[in-house]
Amino acid sequence: MLKGIPVSSGISIAPVVILAHAAPSAPAQTAPADTSKELELLARSVEQAREQLEKLREQTEEQLGAEKAAILSAHMAFLEDPAFVGEMSSLIENKQLAATAAVQQVSDQFVGLFESMDDAYMKERADDIRDVSRRLIRNLSGTDQEIVFPEEPFILAAWDVTPSETLQLPLASVRGIVTVKGGATSHAAILARSLGIPAVMGAGEQLMEKVSAGSMLILDGATGDLIVSPDTETLARYEEKAAMEAAERAAYAALKDLPAETTDGHRVHLMANMAVPEEADALAASGVEGIGLFRSEFLFMDRSTLPDEEEQFAAYKQVAVAFDDKPVIIRTLDVGGDKHLPALELPQEDNPFLGFRAMRISLARPELFLVQLRALLRASAFGRLLIMFPMISHLGQLREAKRLLEQAKAELRETGVAFDEQIAVGMMMEIPGACLQADAFAKEVDFFSIGTNDLVQYTLAVDRMNANVADLYSYYHPAVLRLISNVIAASHRAGIWTGLCGEMAGDPLATELLLGMGLDEFSGAASVMPKVKERIRNTSMEKAQQLAEQVLALATVEEVVAFLQDKTE
Repeated sequence: MLKGIPVSSGISIAPVVILAHAAPSAPAQTAPADTSKELELLARSVEQAREQLEKLREQTEEQLGAEKAAILSAHMAFLEDPAFVGEMSSLIENKQLAATAAVQQVSDQFVGLFESMDDAYMKERADDIRDVSRRLIRNLSGTDQEIVFPEEPFILAAWDVTPSETLQLPLASVRGIVTVKGGATSHAAILARSLGIPAVMGAGEQLMEKVSAGSMLILDGATGDLIVSPDTETLARYEEKAAMEAAERAAYAALKDLPAETTDGHRVHLMANMAVPEEADALAASGVEGIGLFRSEFLFMDRSTLPDEEEQFAAYKQVAVAFDDKPVIIRTLDVGGDKHLPALELPQEDNPFLGFRAMRISLARPELFLVQLRALLRASAFGRLLIMFPMISHLGQLREAKRLLEQAKAELRETGVAFDEQIAVGMMMEIPGACLQADAFAKEVDFFSIGTNDLVQYTLAVDRMNANVADLYSYYHPAVLRLISNVIAASHRAGIWTGLCGEMAGDPLATELLLGMGLDEFSGAASVMPKVKERIRNTSMEKAQQLAEQVLALATVEEVVAFLQDKTE
């Protein structure tokens, strides 16, 4: 029994195929006799890599659409980055390294930089660096790029799996993916979810110690459980579980086009959270009613330079077009805290979550903020975009952000660029002070979106990244629940709506409670929203309101959880 990070749900049972060349590469040789020859070899390898990636990009676009192919376009951009390939050339010229050694050294530097970051998404961008670097080294060494997989069902086991390797998997026979490294927000993970391949990543080095080629493996992509060489009883139990999951998926599929409506006719909206534009098509087809949170910071983070207005516009437009007339809420740049931005020099801070982050950075760097606002406004002409400001704690911040938005509108009007003149503007409610002053904020925005991840840590003074205090972190704490209830009530008094885009929105145990509090919109991972919809459609608003009233009178997390488990099971 092994455990990894659940990445793409589903149960798979099949023999293992090991992707041997995905293991860490050996140190390259140094001290070339002729640096000019090494520079020529590097240039040839880079050009060959461009051609290979372009071919794979075209195939991916034809089979999976432009959004998935954009991942490979991002890889091609690394080959144009002077901080990447340029540094390799510099090492060959100035340090007399062999081309393979230069590629490996620069790759190791970039991988180390990304893996040292606290933010999980940024850590996993290291896989993209490895993908491009491996391709360059294989080109330099003349290794065949073609990966041959069996036609019979198999589960792929690898040290890690890159996006380009994921795209080459045969969908007719691959039943699952399990890796030593990696996590839920890697590009390979995003592709696995989009392709419907159950996957578990980050299982640790014990994976390669316990499995061998041909080993029978049970993979549970929902729990992260892995069972090597299961006995007959275990195999039968998981085969039955897999059949039940298939039936459950069929039942959820029947709910896909039905509204999130209670038995007594109260309607709410179910949305999805989204990190990168490549997810747009899959999410648009999943049955959600739009995007409740598009984290725009991820356009900024996987790079050594800031995205310009045209690049941002293209990304926002891509998402707007994919969802057509469905709402897409785009949160403006939210970095700082656990999200570092290599292209933006930010000060080192003792308490980064309480320091220079999110809207505080945008207001201090209006030239950066205006670029994003213009790009968002331009994209609003192609769909139904909404703008949301994060980390607002004072009315003055909100008013200054809105002033800069009006400035961006005026600049576009002067040049005759179309945008949605009535674009809705909202704010995250994730700071207790703002939640307590919700009545005042509600008069100045079109909607609220409660961010429970930060709200919990600020309300309870618990670092959500610190394992030592993890047991104190809970969105079921009565103080957190009362703040949520206060925000929703204040929004309704002002005639605006409130959504919730933290993990709590996708927790079926919390569904009836949030519904009873009056929450208008739930936004979570698309994979869990069918369960939330089922809960909503199987209860009445009257029952939910009674439950919420009882819960808000409780005094401890334990009482709240026990009550909900008793009432909702």
